[in-house]
Amino acid sequence: MTFPSYLVYKESGVEWQGAVPVEWPRSALKYLADYQNGYPFKPEDWCEEGLPIIRISQLTGDTTPNYYSGELDCRVKVGEGDLLFSWSATIDSFIWTGGAAWLNQHIFKVSPTVEADQKFLFYLIKLVAPKLAEFDAHGSTMRHIKKESLSERLHVPTLVEQTQIARFLDHETARIDVLIYEQQRLIELLKEKRQAVISHAVTKGLDPTVPMKDSGVEWLGEVPHNWKVIKFGITHEKAELGGNYEAGESEDGLPLIKMGNIGRGKIKLDKVECVSIDQNVDLAHTLKEGDFLFNTRNSLDLVGKVCVWRGELASALYNSNILRISFKNNLVGSSGFVNYLFNSDLGLEQLRLIARGTTSVAAIYYKDLSSLSFAFPPPSEQREIECFLDIKTSQLDDLVNVAEQTIVLIKERRSALISAAVTGKIDVRGWRPPASTQAAETAVAEAV
Repeated sequence: MTFPSYLVYKESGVEWQGAVPVEWPRSALKYLADYQNGYPFKPEDWCEEGLPIIRISQLTGDTTPNYYSGELDCRVKVGEGDLLFSWSATIDSFIWTGGAAWLNQHIFKVSPTVEADQKFLFYLIKLVAPKLAEFDAHGSTMRHIKKESLSERLHVPTLVEQTQIARFLDHETARIDVLIYEQQRLIELLKEKRQAVISHAVTKGLDPTVPMKDSGVEWLGEVPHNWKVIKFGITHEKAELGGNYEAGESEDGLPLIKMGNIGRGKIKLDKVECVSIDQNVDLAHTLKEGDFLFNTRNSLDLVGKVCVWRGELASALYNSNILRISFKNNLVGSSGFVNYLFNSDLGLEQLRLIARGTTSVAAIYYKDLSSLSFAFPPPSEQREIECFLDIKTSQLDDLVNVAEQTIVLIKERRSALISAAVTGKIDVRGWRPPASTQAAETAVAEAV
């Protein structure tokens, strides 16, 4: 899609804005709206009833809000459709759709002046605010915007043109958001397919014509006739916890694999801490290629993660929250098969049942883990299943990666379109929505 440019431009004098249409006057965010900061709620103010408190986590996700039942200045009360501007850490603009609520500090309620269109401001702040925050950044992780930064000059069109730009962006970004949703839905379906493929392969095998038998275990159901139903505890020769080491972010010393490094079926090495060389290290805790690692402690939804150590690092230790299991070759021919087994629907459900503790802190004890019964195919068939799943899951993971990269590109396109429209790089004054959209808008207007 291409759009015309304005006929004549002038230099804005603003680095990020560049050249702007010659008729656009100079202004600043502070002249376009009133910015009311929220109230500094404390934990002791929170209640279980009253109006919800809007914090940044309510704007960026589905976090359950806290509530406040008292009375405050009406200026910090938010209503449906209000424009909000989070100015600390997460720098962004939002249209509130959650009904009456109280506004927490670090968020502005933006009330446009008679010279500004609210929706145009929504898009303008989304573009401008992160650029202002770059000047006010402090520390390595926290960004914020000072109120005086709202005086930074910029150029904006007249109110009529602002409204037209906002209408154009509403229409086009809605179309783009549909594309993003479709890719997100595709990712969900691919992940569901991946899980289904794993679950079927490790419980029913690869041959759909093989005779089945009753496993004798209610939750296992029928299994292939040549599979053995055995307790997990008899499949291995040794099960050993790692060492109780102190580790830090220093690159000196031996890498230490902790529970946070074990993902669902894969090792994660994006953040690895090291054990200093002056500690008393037991070399028996050094990982070997093929080791099966089981995470015994974590939050309830993360405990019981497993992976196979593939020698990703030349040398590494593992800590006391991880159980290293060595299998008997006559029963387990593939650590990878067990990895897939524990990441199947059946395996995950059994691990959830034996996990003990609270939502935030839970553990799986070895005696409970050992008592679980699973159906194991012969070792050679385990290797066949592992090989099949390695190929199949890799194909599905590649498709997920493509969809995720597509989302990145679509979001970049969305940001570029907003930038081009609100800085005057494209002229949308002559833009009109498709006839179907116009008809729908007319019908709504007539109904009202």
